[in-house]
Amino acid sequence: MFLHANWLHIGGNMLFLWIFGNNVEDVMGRLRFLVFYLASGFVAALSQTWVTLHWAGAHAASVPTVGASGAIAGVLGAYLVILPRARVVGLLGIIPIPFRAWFFLGLWFLLQLWEADFSVTHPGNGGGVAFAAHVGGFLFGALTVRLWQVRPVYARGSR
Repeated sequence: MFLHANWLHIGGNMLFLWIFGNNVEDVMGRLRFLVFYLASGFVAALSQTWVTLHWAGAHAASVPTVGASGAIAGVLGAYLVILPRARVVGLLGIIPIPFRAWFFLGLWFLLQLWEADFSVTHPGNGGGVAFAAHVGGFLFGALTVRLWQVRPVYARGSR
């Protein structure tokens, strides 16, 4: 979770963490959010490891997995549960388009599921992205956020 391939890799991860993480941290508090984030990353790494060993074999498992995207996927799953109707801005090329969080994050998750299956059935075609980590982290965040939450959600457009 603390190593990245390059500046673009860490920049993309930090952008998603910056956009979605502060609202999730608000309902958990700082310490709970830190533990949640680390747990999300751990579950994401386990998910990717299991998928790799189960379908791609030990040779594929020798390739290191780097990045925080599995942990950040946990934050995205949590955000989807606590603020499904919040507005987020996505880009269509260079044109900013507002979406509801449920649509944007739902579409992102479906893309990860689709790509995860593609990279499982053809491991060499995964492009070096740990899609199973994204899926595992997202599901962990969505399924456990209420256990970590200590404050109610106060956001315009969240109802």
